[in-house]
Amino acid sequence: MHRSPTIADVARAAGVSKGTVSFALNNRPGVAPDTKARILAAAAELGFRPSHRARALSHSRAFALGLVMARPAELLGADPFFPAFIAGVETELAKVGHALVLRVVTGDWEEEAGGYRQLAEDGRVDGVFLSDLRVGGDPRLRLLRELHLPAVTLQPPDTSQPFPAVTLDERTGIRAAVEHLAALGHRRIGHVAGPQQFVHGRGRRDAWEEALRELGLPPGPEAAGDFTAAGGAAATRRLLRGDDPPSAIVYANDLMAIAGITVAHELGLSIPDDLSITGFDDTELARHVHPPLTTVHMDALGMGRAAARALLQLVEKGSAESVELPPTELVVRRSTASPAPGGVRPPRTETL
Repeated sequence: MHRSPTIADVARAAGVSKGTVSFALNNRPGVAPDTKARILAAAAELGFRPSHRARALSHSRAFALGLVMARPAELLGADPFFPAFIAGVETELAKVGHALVLRVVTGDWEEEAGGYRQLAEDGRVDGVFLSDLRVGGDPRLRLLRELHLPAVTLQPPDTSQPFPAVTLDERTGIRAAVEHLAALGHRRIGHVAGPQQFVHGRGRRDAWEEALRELGLPPGPEAAGDFTAAGGAAATRRLLRGDDPPSAIVYANDLMAIAGITVAHELGLSIPDDLSITGFDDTELARHVHPPLTTVHMDALGMGRAAARALLQLVEKGSAESVELPPTELVVRRSTASPAPGGVRPPRTETL
């Protein structure tokens, strides 16, 4: 039976002690560069892979970071942001041999007890990423301080900021979308918002409202969505069937905007001749729908990489600075155009 190589085999092949091999493989100081190179070459030639369990025990560390998602699993898979964000995180963690522990929960109690508290008490992770910050002071911030669990937040909270944050100026992109539509001649610009209990959902809605006010445009109609395709479709129907429907709609994410395009087609409206639509995220699908979606670009992959680097530094050094990413920007495609000369054409009655 073939025996897997051990740290003793690597030490013997490199002509050093097992302790020196451990220091080199764990990237700890005190090993000369040529010695480290010889050890890594020996490990690679032997096919040696360090035991994650042994490494964790020797350092009293989990060598893992956590992400708790309080969303139904089926909705998480449909949201294009998180796969890209997780890919960015994994790119950085793979460089240092760390793992990502993903916990999907439902409900606030399960998020606390079955999520963060259990991860901390079981020693499963060294720190966590905190997403979907709540408006009005997120209670999870206090919980993580009580658990002494390092964290990096995606966007800063709307109250005090006890942890480093990866910040992204989303307002610039929303403002650019409204300005673009206004320059085309639109005066009644609606909004399909994300969940208003989330800081980023509230922020995108506020940016739309502020942009209208700064441009001297009347308040537009709005409908609450939930960042899902179904929620975006329902909100679009409410706006288009209102007494004074908008000639353009700014959506809080691409998924709802793409669902809105489908609803508009079902109602007999042409995009962009009868209705202009903008999204937010610039997902891969946005450029392949018909017509291609004008949207706000944000780098979810880059956000994941920046968040991982910040959290790794916080865990290793005990402190880390917040990271400010490049601001969002508008990508103009073919889902926006000047409004029809005769005004908004009423949608036809849907048939089952």
